[in-house]
Amino acid sequence: MKITILLFNLLLILGLAQAQQSGRNTLSLNGTWQFDQTTNAFPPAKFTRTIPVPGLVHLAEPKILDYDKFFKRADKVEAKQQHNLYDIDYTPRYNWYRKMVFIPKDFQDKEGIITIKKSQYVTQVYVNGFDMGTSMACYTPVEFPITKALKVGVENEILIKVGDRVWLPSEAAGSTDKEKEHYLPGIWDDVELSFTGNVRINRLLVLPSVANKKITVKALIRNFKPAQIFYGDAMSDSVTLNISIAEKITGKVIATKSERYLSKRDNISEVELVLPITKFTNWTTDQPFLYLATATLKTDKGISDETAKQFGMRDFTRKGKFFYLNGEKTILRGTNVTLQRFFEDPDCSNLVWDKKWVTKLLVEYPKKLNWNMMRICVGIVPDFWYDIADENGLMFQNEWLYWQNHGWDDQIRKEYTDWVWTDGNHPSIAIWDAINENWDNYIGNQLIPELKKLDPSRIWDSGYMTADQMQSDEMDEPHPYQGVISWIQPGANRDVYPLGNLDFKPAILQKIQESGTAQLANEYGWIWLWRNGMPSKLTVETYTYYLGKNSTPEQNWELQAYWMQLETEWLRSEPSLAGVLAFCYLANNYGYTGDWFSGNIQDLKPTLTLDWFTHAFAPAGLFINMTDERYIKMNEPHQPGSNLMFNLVGVNNNPVTATGSVKIKMIDSTGKSVSEQIQKVKLTSFLRTDIPVSMTLPSQPGGYVLVAEFTPENGKTVISRRFIKIGKSENYNYYKLDPFSK
Repeated sequence: MKITILLFNLLLILGLAQAQQSGRNTLSLNGTWQFDQTTNAFPPAKFTRTIPVPGLVHLAEPKILDYDKFFKRADKVEAKQQHNLYDIDYTPRYNWYRKMVFIPKDFQDKEGIITIKKSQYVTQVYVNGFDMGTSMACYTPVEFPITKALKVGVENEILIKVGDRVWLPSEAAGSTDKEKEHYLPGIWDDVELSFTGNVRINRLLVLPSVANKKITVKALIRNFKPAQIFYGDAMSDSVTLNISIAEKITGKVIATKSERYLSKRDNISEVELVLPITKFTNWTTDQPFLYLATATLKTDKGISDETAKQFGMRDFTRKGKFFYLNGEKTILRGTNVTLQRFFEDPDCSNLVWDKKWVTKLLVEYPKKLNWNMMRICVGIVPDFWYDIADENGLMFQNEWLYWQNHGWDDQIRKEYTDWVWTDGNHPSIAIWDAINENWDNYIGNQLIPELKKLDPSRIWDSGYMTADQMQSDEMDEPHPYQGVISWIQPGANRDVYPLGNLDFKPAILQKIQESGTAQLANEYGWIWLWRNGMPSKLTVETYTYYLGKNSTPEQNWELQAYWMQLETEWLRSEPSLAGVLAFCYLANNYGYTGDWFSGNIQDLKPTLTLDWFTHAFAPAGLFINMTDERYIKMNEPHQPGSNLMFNLVGVNNNPVTATGSVKIKMIDSTGKSVSEQIQKVKLTSFLRTDIPVSMTLPSQPGGYVLVAEFTPENGKTVISRRFIKIGKSENYNYYKLDPFSK
């Protein structure tokens, strides 16, 4: 036993020595904390609960008093369009986290910083009874120097107070979503203590340029030495910043550079260093190759700090109406994740911080569905989500929680700027998204141009702001919701939508075609369901119109899958669109919208919609251009035995021509193919290909499924389908086609 203890102490000493040589030592404070709540701003006399960090207050044990008010499982759905965030049904409380932390004597002469990567809403930190500071930031790190309050060689009390959403100051940047009803507070990303010398690398931003074969490294250097007290005292210090670029996996160094700078005392100084780089491997969605940039900061006394950031050599740019990844035209295909809404899901639990579950969500299904992009919608995600995307080749449109209320300009500037500094190293983040479905002149015309100078390597989206409202409009985010919906979205058709007609050109699509900037349709599909198959709060009218009242979950899931497949085909058939992102992949069950899973979200059990997305999002495919005749009530049945003429629309997002064959089949209600024909096809890159088809319809009246199976050379079959009516029949029954049938 004594030998084991001695060995442990030896390893601890060696570890601390190695950390001191590197200039920074970090102690993770993740894990179990003491926890409790109070109705006033004074800490509890006694802590009666525990809570995991990271997490939100719903994970406290025993459960918080208002737990059942935050999480309600509805027996039935009530149509509702929006919610006032101040219409609350719970008692707002202060949330107190407490942890005792031992600080080794080795840190006697070090500068200590506490970092809370993300905490909402309004965070105040106390160390050993001393107030270290308060922050209203919810999506960027909360950081405070705590050296003066620390005691070495003993345990230290860290106490963190987190407020409720209704107390968030008016100036805070964002945090309002009219389709949320409960805003759960808490510490929802990593917490750590880090120790350095008296000059520290506060932020490190690594910006690659594939086209220019260089890496620009920007750093914010924090000098802890006292500001000038007497005339003649030093106001700054000379420091050396060394950058080493190495392959993450092999450790092979490919570039190094050092430069000297002046660091202003008791202040933050911004510095920049450029490294030419000749040989490197690009980061792509198929080959997400990563590098590690290690920054070492030296003073006249030696190494003061050292930190590292992973990044990828990749350019994401816009030319005209399209996006380019490393100079290659890239059509975006994917979906949305609304994590802040998922936080109020009764089944959310600790899944957001379960790396195995998150990896399955971000990697396994997207790869199957041919997705290369996700929009992190109305609120960003924990830092390790971006790491997983970096490592697996998934791109993000990263959107701040700005929809209605947005805060004051100065605070928006402060938080958005730190957002870029904090998250800007991730190659997975391709687009900064400042606003959702809204307008703001300050953000669009002052702040974004300023932030483009800080990070010129990415595209900015400004919600519904377009070229006529902005000095520089890089992209727009049209939301072409169609069909019968409960309120008017811009461009929506309230009564008649010819689902399946790929030539349909409503006003919003005409605007997409006429625009000279990139158009990313990052929301569509007003046909949401809860995971029990019931309509969401926004879609009660939709399902009543198309299926009648009291439709079954199976009927609802079948309509949703068919609808989303056809609407995806419609948008992907528009060659002027730069990308198509369906809404929504992860949301709050029992909410205003919904996602495409069933049962407990822990199991990530896909519904038919995700299964059919495998075909609708195929990089190259052939889609039937014909209006649905099962759900859309505007078409008369075809005459039995008549000739049917229609077009197939070819889509090819690949940089090379796709060749293959298409089999066109007519399937009756029993699953029998009553007519078939095959022809060779060739699909040109990035263009729409129209292929005329003529076939004789069956003589027997009834419901049929028209199927087009496109099989590219050395590729998987892509299926498109349409329900049609032939002749007069009392009941039109349709065969339920398996999306994975051969």
